[in-house]
Amino acid sequence: MSESLSLSDVIIVGNSSDNPFAIDVAFAMGQVEDIADLISMKSFANSEFCPRFINDEQDFSAIGEQLEGKTIVIVSTSSRTLSRNSLAMRNLMIARAAKDNGAAAVVLVEPDLYYSAQDRGPRAEQGKTHFVRDIEDRKKFDGQPFSSRLYAEMLKLAGVDRVLTVHNHSSSVQAEFSEVFEGRFHNLIPYDLYADYLREATIVDYGPDGEGLALCAPDKGARDFVRTMYETLELPAAKFIMLDKERTGERKVEITLHEESDSAFEGIEGHDIVLFDDMVRTGSTVVKSCQFLKQVNPSKTVFAVTHFYASDEGRAKMANVAIDEILTLNTIPTVLNRDVQGRLRKKMVVLKIEQWLAQNLAEIIGLPVVEREGLYQIDMSSKNPRFKHKIWSNDELASLRG
Repeated sequence: MSESLSLSDVIIVGNSSDNPFAIDVAFAMGQVEDIADLISMKSFANSEFCPRFINDEQDFSAIGEQLEGKTIVIVSTSSRTLSRNSLAMRNLMIARAAKDNGAAAVVLVEPDLYYSAQDRGPRAEQGKTHFVRDIEDRKKFDGQPFSSRLYAEMLKLAGVDRVLTVHNHSSSVQAEFSEVFEGRFHNLIPYDLYADYLREATIVDYGPDGEGLALCAPDKGARDFVRTMYETLELPAAKFIMLDKERTGERKVEITLHEESDSAFEGIEGHDIVLFDDMVRTGSTVVKSCQFLKQVNPSKTVFAVTHFYASDEGRAKMANVAIDEILTLNTIPTVLNRDVQGRLRKKMVVLKIEQWLAQNLAEIIGLPVVEREGLYQIDMSSKNPRFKHKIWSNDELASLRG
């Protein structure tokens, strides 16, 4: 993609007219026009969706060419009113509308990439995994479509040239999208967001070199991410522990300390522990993990998660006292809704990432990066002030270092 784009060459739209996340990304990019003034999300009487990039109805000089040379950015997030299936179809139609009217390039920004759960198919060759797929793994997908590959191919066919997402959990999805889009797939990992917040906020207390802080990877899939988080924080006295989980049923897991964990279990007593994961659905694993960690009497357990699927079951489970705080991003914007948060509101912090995402997007598509103060905005309950900064004594620091 060109490295000499100007803002006038880029049009940012959402996959619904009132998508607040898309509006905020557009504002952070410097776009003055409201996305509702740039594209009409019309539907026919038979309910078929037909987007239309808004044009001067009196101008007959550039029919089908009004987007000539433009880069169209579609910001796609989940909604409380439209299903993911509907939103995915909207993405396809908007991309095709852009290309059919002359757009030079179409970029899809989808922080929580749709169909990533169906990252393999029933056949051995359907999905690129880091392990040899046995018959039990293939049976999980028997009779299902290889949906993530299909979604990538449909986006490409519709006219999408580049895809940006955030902290996608599946190596298979990443490999499939990278192949379909010939390397123009960008999986943005929010190390700097989490690191900045843990350094600047008082959600956890620790000494100047990380004394009293422990980072925890709940399973094998999170270990690389949490290890890089540990390195990004640059706190040499902080601890790093790894857990193992074994599923014993659809909703049951058993948690143990991984035999190669950097820190021993007894070494984290009295620490503030931050357990990281990419997503949460039912909450079973994180609750079990925090209950396991509570055995060593930590000062606090914080669950940090990128994609928060706020199901009724998940909210009920995560209200458990084993989780003291929840830190999440708004990749699924419904998490900002007070009704969605429910009882978790009193222990939840949401980092709004539109500014961070806009900076990354600008760099990737070749726009000048507009530097603004801060990478994120913070959304939390003002009625529940719960962070108290602790002053560490020399004796406490010496005890932890010893």
